[in-house]
Amino acid sequence: MTSLIDAKEKELLQTRLAARLAGLLGEQAAALPHDITERLRVSREQAVTRARMARRHAETAPASASSVVALPGGLAVFGGPSAWWQRMANVLPLLVLVAGLLLIEQWTAREQVLAAADIDTVLLSDDLPPDAYADPGFAEFLKSPPP
Repeated sequence: MTSLIDAKEKELLQTRLAARLAGLLGEQAAALPHDITERLRVSREQAVTRARMARRHAETAPASASSVVALPGGLAVFGGPSAWWQRMANVLPLLVLVAGLLLIEQWTAREQVLAAADIDTVLLSDDLPPDAYADPGFAEFLKSPPP
C-alpha cells in the first residue's frame, strides 16, 4: 500500500516539475528564431507521443512480464538467470582468454627449447669440434671444396 502511495506521490512530483520546466522554457522560447522553435515543437510532440505510448504499454503489460527474459532466436525463459550465472558469463571469456595466452606462452617456450636442443644435438654429433665454429678461418673452410 505504501509503495502505491509513494508511486503516486512520485508521479505527482514529476508532473509538477515537468509543468514548472515547461513554463520556464515557454517564457524563454519567445527569444528564439522561428526555425528553432518549430524543431522544438516537433520534438516536444514526439516526446509526448512516446511517453503516452510507454504509459499505455506499461498499463497493458502483464504483471509477470518482468520475470520473462527474451533470448536470441525468439526464445523466452521465465525467471531469468541468477546473478551468479550472470557473473560467471561475464568472467568466463576473460578466464578462457588468459588460459589461452598462458598455453600459447608455454607452447612457444617449449618450441624454443626443442629448437635449441636440435641445434645442440647437431653440433655435438658432428665430426667438427664446437670450437671450430668460433674459429675465424671456419668460413674459409666452408667455402673451400670438399676433399
